[in-house]
Amino acid sequence: MSAPVTPPHPAPSAIDERASTAGLRAVAGFEALKGAVVLLLGLTLFILHRHAEDYAERLLYHLHMDPDRHFARAILNAALKLSDARLWTIAAATLTYCTVRFVEAWGLWNRRVWAEWFALLSGAMYLPWEILKVSERADWERIGVLAVNIVIVLYMLEVRIRGCSTLTGCEEPGETQTRP
Repeated sequence: MSAPVTPPHPAPSAIDERASTAGLRAVAGFEALKGAVVLLLGLTLFILHRHAEDYAERLLYHLHMDPDRHFARAILNAALKLSDARLWTIAAATLTYCTVRFVEAWGLWNRRVWAEWFALLSGAMYLPWEILKVSERADWERIGVLAVNIVIVLYMLEVRIRGCSTLTGCEEPGETQTRP
């Protein structure tokens, strides 16, 4: 009889025992907040879509926005072009975005390694777009969004670098790596 073959390194844990629970939960809360805001906006649009143009005009009036400004015209134009097909497309996109954000938030809240990687990659994916927007017009809102995203990406990168201490893979908590 032959002895069972054991791998040289055990499989990495699905739960990150090293990362700060508070840090991961802060990022998870932020991701859940983004999902909730988009869900709320999507539901509002879905409920009010029949009177979208009227609501858009009222919103711009209450926000004291000049209807001749680019952003205000974009809102009014979108309200005018809101068809049933477009509404269902927006609903599907909203549902997809919210699902991704809520799954990511759940994974981070529960300290899952896959969620850390996902948060790092999805946050980094937005950086070129946000840098482009800031380069087009630098305002406090765009700079703030970029800064928050950079902080999250750097934090998640630091979490993953600490989690993977060697080039050959991730170690289990408490495991010491020996070189042959």
